[in-house]
Amino acid sequence: MEAIWIILIVLAVLILIVIWLFNSLIRLKNQVENAWAQIDVQLKRRADLIPNLIETVKGYMKHEKDVLENVTKARTSLMSAKGVEGKANAENMLEGTLKTLFAVAENYPQLKANENFMQLQEELAGTENKIGYARQHYNDMVMEFNTKIEVFPNSLIAGMMHFVKKEMFEATEEERKNVKVKF
Repeated sequence: MEAIWIILIVLAVLILIVIWLFNSLIRLKNQVENAWAQIDVQLKRRADLIPNLIETVKGYMKHEKDVLENVTKARTSLMSAKGVEGKANAENMLEGTLKTLFAVAENYPQLKANENFMQLQEELAGTENKIGYARQHYNDMVMEFNTKIEVFPNSLIAGMMHFVKKEMFEATEEERKNVKVKF
């Protein structure tokens, strides 16, 4: 009789451990999804600023039609991208086209002095910072989640419940290159 009670207690403890591990994995999975949603919010904010920026720039940059079209195409790609990898690629493409736009804007002193352009440029810079922080938070959550599902005994539960590793938000090869500054 005593052996039955011991077995029941051990089983109850094991069930409680499994429930606790499962719940902690669900909590982390939800935090990863929330962190990605925060990146998505900032990407949308930036995408919403771009049409205003293009309208401000259009009047000054009549000869830079390709630059403006590339920014518009990149924004459209970002808005329609799906998943972490797709959004990351589209976001990197948009970031590159915005850099080109601001580099070309250097050739237009009147545009650089335009108050609306300066305000939009400042808002985009602030949004870029927020995107950077959101990426960092997302990667921190992904690292924590991936570690949790890979360590023992969590890996047993994670495998049975079909938890899979999440993708990190990584820089592209282009972003990893050294920046050349020339005077």
